Amino acid sequence: AAGMAAPTMEERKACWGARDEFWQCLDSHGDDAAKCEKLRRAFESRCPQQWVKHFDKRRDFLKYKKKLETEGFHSPEAAGKS
Repeated sequence: AAGMAAPTMEERKACWGARDEFWQCLDSHGDDAAKCEKLRRAFESRCPQQWVKHFDKRRDFLKYKKKLETEGFHSPEAAGKS
């Protein structure tokens, strides 16, 4: 790998494409990473390692947010309106 060199547009597209496929796979398998191992490897090989770390964190954050929206976070005023 070229180290810290900024990825070209082509490389960025390949990285994002691999990430999206991997994430879609996780979504459809309830986050069973074992079922998406091939896509995970493609994602890791097409993206700079920094990005892989960033996207992993980002996905965790998005999942956490979604979880709060669907089950966790109930505002007090919403509770009285059922």
